[in-house]
Amino acid sequence: MNTYLAVDFGGGSGRVMAGSICQGALKLEEVYRFPNHQVRMGNHVYWDFLALFEEMKNGLRQAVRKGYHIKSIGIDTWGVDFGLIDRNGNLLGNPVCYRDSRTDGLPEKFFDIETNALSQHYSTVGIQVMAINTLFQLYSMKMRNDVQLEVADRLLFMPDLFSYFLTGVANNEYCIASTSELLDACSRNWNSDLIRRLGVPEHLFGDIIMPGSVRGKLKKEIAEEIGLKEEVDVIAVGSHDTASAVFAVPTAKADRSRCAFLSSGTWSLLGVELDEPILTEEARLSGFTNEGGVGGKIRFLQNITGLWILQRLIAQWKEQGGECAYDVLLPAAEYEEISSVIDVDDKRFQNPADMEVAIADYCREHQLPVPATRGEYVRCVLQSLAQRYKQAIDKLNVLLPAPVEQLNIIGGGCRNALLNKLTENALGIPVVAGPVEATAIGNILVQAIAKGEISSREEIKEYS
Repeated sequence: MNTYLAVDFGGGSGRVMAGSICQGALKLEEVYRFPNHQVRMGNHVYWDFLALFEEMKNGLRQAVRKGYHIKSIGIDTWGVDFGLIDRNGNLLGNPVCYRDSRTDGLPEKFFDIETNALSQHYSTVGIQVMAINTLFQLYSMKMRNDVQLEVADRLLFMPDLFSYFLTGVANNEYCIASTSELLDACSRNWNSDLIRRLGVPEHLFGDIIMPGSVRGKLKKEIAEEIGLKEEVDVIAVGSHDTASAVFAVPTAKADRSRCAFLSSGTWSLLGVELDEPILTEEARLSGFTNEGGVGGKIRFLQNITGLWILQRLIAQWKEQGGECAYDVLLPAAEYEEISSVIDVDDKRFQNPADMEVAIADYCREHQLPVPATRGEYVRCVLQSLAQRYKQAIDKLNVLLPAPVEQLNIIGGGCRNALLNKLTENALGIPVVAGPVEATAIGNILVQAIAKGEISSREEIKEYS
């Protein structure tokens, strides 16, 4: 059967997934998984692009060895980070990680402190101002007179960069470019006025292509290296991982704005798909952002702290010893009756030395019952997430012409049945769980549509 390869890079690991379609069913197989480490060197934190590129080739090689008939390859990654190439096509340096401190405090320097400046900015770009965004990464380079900006020919976001070194063709995919805070949300193209104000060369920003476009063909030398004899297209998918995940959300509703999505993992991304952005001051103050989606759609969403707090608690308990597996903690939490609800987005929970202490201190400061058992801590965190999701849905309902009628939870977090139950109780609307492998599925569906094997995502009725 025709097989599509999804290369999915996350912040901690990457993988190559194979997908084949038969009679309305998509069959998935994980072909290869590899770690993704951030590297601190000198004054900055980098991604090891060279190692990641080699690991990607290892995954492609494994797929060839398994005998798959590979039709195309699609790549998705996290957002905002980028690499610069010179006019000879050489990478000028390892991409700097968004967690690097070089952008600290820069939004306040770039914008006037008056709300009006932020309001005008949002009315064009539709993206919440965040120091990690590409806009401020470039601003930090400009302020330091970084020589890379003087010799660079093109700026390529992470999936663009991987695709470039596979094909030799440089272009910028729409979904990933939208995370930069440098696009005009309505035109779906570069915001030239903002780029000129930023003071970096405009030629860095190339043609924007939409998901489903062929980026280029796999280079002959790469094909030979991995053992592939036939030509293979590298296809632009929703190359921001969340864009691919959202494209995989199944719904029978004709109006997808009535069906919200929640991409649940370390972070929670909650929102809806729209045809056009919402650029009002009310949307900005409510914390919503307008990112690009497959088919020219807008992913109107909030970025919420997700399962990070629970993940840190469990990691901490493992270090202390004792039983702390999910299949033990979640049943225990289900029967606890603690009423405490914490603000999961409070800065104290971003990376405390002791997460249990941070939660206890928060409860004391807000006159809430302090959890006494691990089950109570888990219950507290999960019901706090459910209440935070309710806040997001309530704000969505104010901004949308009609209220949300259903929430689809996708990604690894959708396997947390207790969180799903608490969320459904808090929202008062149906909560549907799955698919778990939404990112890989969305990536593969775009490829299959581009190749003409299916005409829409609705043709796929089953995942395995």
